Amino acid sequence: MGKVERFEGLIAWRKARELTRAIYEVTRKGAFAKDFGLSSQIQRAAVSIMSNIAGGFERGGGGEFHQFLSTAKASCAEVRSQLYVALDLATWTKLLLRG
Repeated sequence: MGKVERFEGLIAWRKARELTRAIYEVTRKGAFAKDFGLSSQIQRAAVSIMSNIAGGFERGGGGEFHQFLSTAKASCAEVRSQLYVALDLATWTKLLLRG
């Protein structure tokens, strides 16, 4: 495989794009769609992953790219954390409805 010339050629960026699409699909359905704060926050974090990978790649320098990848990784942690919030809320909602 040759040198990647555009950020769209980066596997990490393509995976981030898939994640963003999935996040938008999930957050537009059911109870998630009604929680505007959480759905908006997780959508922004997912978009941030893509954006930082692309932005860092376009900077051209290895050090700057690394810094942007670090920021993208932090946004991944935000998405994971927010998914835990959604999971916890769904679990508690089920428990409350049973009780």
